[in-house]
Amino acid sequence: MTVMERLRNSVVVPVVVLDRVEDAVPTARAMAAGGVDTMEITFRTACAPEAIRAVAEACPEVLVGAGTIINVEQARLAVEMGAKFIVSPGFSEEVVGWCVENGIPVAPGCVTPTEIMGALKYGLTMVKFFPANVYGGLNAMKNLAAPFVGLKFLPTGGVNTANIKEYWDAPFIHAVGGSWVCPKAEIAAGHFEKITELCVQARAAALG
Repeated sequence: MTVMERLRNSVVVPVVVLDRVEDAVPTARAMAAGGVDTMEITFRTACAPEAIRAVAEACPEVLVGAGTIINVEQARLAVEMGAKFIVSPGFSEEVVGWCVENGIPVAPGCVTPTEIMGALKYGLTMVKFFPANVYGGLNAMKNLAAPFVGLKFLPTGGVNTANIKEYWDAPFIHAVGGSWVCPKAEIAAGHFEKITELCVQARAAALG
């Protein structure tokens, strides 16, 4: 199964913010137990590279990627540590170019037609739409999808269990991203069973 297929099958691609490397593997296993076997570990914290390596080595059943990647140096480090996909908050031609050249699936943040055309130039078929609730949500993506036939979105920001089904049912959505299934406070407190529960609830809400 390809990375893109794995992301689709997962339904939710959790945006995971970790302050401690030792929380990475329990978080990954908790999400997998809830049916979500992908995770995007963000580069917002210093331990992100080691956290990615920990999951890649200890949890081969989980597809781990790196998020909040803003330059090629970060992308290269993430992949060296075991990241199988890259997610950026915005469109960086350098990052996208490096990923495509190295065969790494990448989802750059694109919210305008110009940014989307930049992504299409590199042959991408999926882009991140962030923050979705600020840039018009489903209605915006519906209108953007019309001229860009076949393009799929990974919306992040404002998606939750209450509204995930309307996102999931839209034909232009590939998967949804978000941190609501793995709250930072629950990770810090070691409430991994709660993360499993949130993942189960999110998938059930999306799939009906």
